[in-house]
Amino acid sequence: MKPNAVKIVQISNETTAKYNDEYFAVCWIKEEVKSIEINHSLYQNVSNSIFFLDPKYQWKISNNNHTSNSGYVLFLSNEILNNPMLSNLHINKVRLFNSGEIPLFKLSPGIEKRTQAILEMIDELLGSHLNHKDDAILSLLNTFFVYCDGQCNIKSIASNNNAKTNIVYNFKKLVDKYIFQHHEVTDYASLLNISPKYLNECVQEVLSVKPKSIIIEQLLMRSRYALKFSNKSVKEISFELGFSSPDYFSYFFKTHTGMSPSLLRKAN
Repeated sequence: MKPNAVKIVQISNETTAKYNDEYFAVCWIKEEVKSIEINHSLYQNVSNSIFFLDPKYQWKISNNNHTSNSGYVLFLSNEILNNPMLSNLHINKVRLFNSGEIPLFKLSPGIEKRTQAILEMIDELLGSHLNHKDDAILSLLNTFFVYCDGQCNIKSIASNNNAKTNIVYNFKKLVDKYIFQHHEVTDYASLLNISPKYLNECVQEVLSVKPKSIIIEQLLMRSRYALKFSNKSVKEISFELGFSSPDYFSYFFKTHTGMSPSLLRKAN
């Protein structure tokens, strides 16, 4: 497991906010906080709740009493969510579908205590140098998500098991896995053994966007992360992401973001 593949922070400051554009966030709010704002929608006086937040969401938690721990936020990378131990969990369908529905639920008192214990153990393990700590963390995450699924039936958010839905789910898994090698819709249609036209039809029907938009979104997310959090040159990043040249990468990035890769890096 790579360093920082999993991060956990206590909700003890006046404001706890999004970590970066690459990580899925799981916010467990135990003690009441003043509010959590997600994409300009405000949820006030929240307690005993869990939110599952896609990297595309902007969010922040405003804490009433920042002298005590009001809960935890787990930041999980794609590496972790794609781990074989976690990859078949229903939370991954929520992550890959990005349906626009923000999963939120309340915990029963018994499950709440178990959840707190699990997150406290993850927090302790991340700061330790114990042997096999990665295996222990993955096991605890698996238990945590099993509890979550049992409480709110996460699968209902992506439960339509018809053929087109399954194709879209498999398409998004392939994009997540092969984005460094394949940038074209035809590549993924070939991997799925269907025509590009039918893949386009499925994605449009299920997600209301074109499959090319999914590919571009992944490339931009990976690009921003590499530019912000690595010391690699623009040239190195462009080839790592599968672009034919640094010039084409810069053209692609500027076309979709309005700024060059070097300008984004300077802005940080």
